[in-house]
Formats: sequence, structure tokens, C-alpha cells
Amino acid sequence: MKSCRRYLAFASSAILIFLFLVLPVFAAEGAERDPADSTAGLIFRWLNFLIVFGGIGYLIASKGGAFFRGNAKEIAASIVEATAVKAEADRELREVETKIKRLDQDVAEMRAEAQRNWAAESERLYASGLTEIEKINQAARGELAASERAAQQQVREIAASLAVERAAALVSSKMNAEIRARMFQSFLSELGKGAKQ
Repeated sequence: MKSCRRYLAFASSAILIFLFLVLPVFAAEGAERDPADSTAGLIFRWLNFLIVFGGIGYLIASKGGAFFRGNAKEIAASIVEATAVKAEADRELREVETKIKRLDQDVAEMRAEAQRNWAAESERLYASGLTEIEKINQAARGELAASERAAQQQVREIAASLAVERAAALVSSKMNAEIRARMFQSFLSELGKGAKQ
């Protein structure tokens, strides 16, 4: 930006100097006799030429060198920066290409890992299912054993109750009033003996 301003200032100065030196020549063009055709005119032309181009040469030599050096430095800096940016872009491109080349391998590794995880999870779930089934079987066996014991107890109680009822019925059918009185007497005497002791 700075070099562009310098260049514009230099170019506008050169154009103004050229116009100021050339305008008198154009103004004198319509005169009657051209003094430039004389020897003195020829000398002045060459002098004018030398002054104009000497001034332009001086401006170029004094201001142009710094301008062109600054411009060359900016161009060189831009080239260095562009080279660095290109090197970075090339490095990133190589990294991306390497990643793309490894992409198939990475996908295959991920699939293999997923299959291993799936197999391990399936095995774990299968083992867990077997454990749960065994626990359920044990609980069912325990409940069956408890139900069996309860049923046996109920059968014993029913059998005992039926035996007592049957014995009572049998005893009451064979017992008469006299046997009952003797049994009652015997019971009382046993009670009396137990009370004395």
C-alpha cells in the first residue's frame, strides 16, 4: 500500500513536469516563423531535451531506487510468505492423503474391534443368562421342596386327624356307659396320684 502511494506520487510528478515543459512548445506551434528551425532553436531543443530527461532521470535515480528497492523487498517478502504458505499447504495435503490411505485400515480395525466387542458382549450376556437360569432353577427347586414339605405336613395332619376321628369313632362304638365310668375313675385316680407327688 505504501509503495503504491510512492509510485503514484512519482508518476504524477513526472507527468506534471513533462506537461509544464511541453506546453510552451504546443503554444508556440501556431507562430509565423518557427525559431526551432534555426541553430539556436536546435540547441535549445537539445538543451530542453537534456533538462527534461535529465530531471526525469534524476527523479528516477533519487526516488526510483528506493521505490524499486522497497517494491522488490515487498515482492521478496510476499514470495517468502507464499512459499511458507505453500509448504504448509503441501504438508497438510500430505497429512490428509496419509489419513485417507489409512482410512480403510482404520475402518477395518474399527469393524474388527466392534466384532470383538460384540462377541465378548454376547458371551457375557450368554453367561449371565445361564447364571440367571441356574438361579431361577434353584429358586424353583427350593420352592418345590418347600411346597413338598408343606404338602407332606398337610397330609400328615390330615392323616392324623382322620386317624383320631376313626379311633374316636371306633372307641365310641365299642364303649358303653360302664367302660366310660371306669375310664373316668381311672383318669381321676391318675390325676390324684400326680397331685400327691
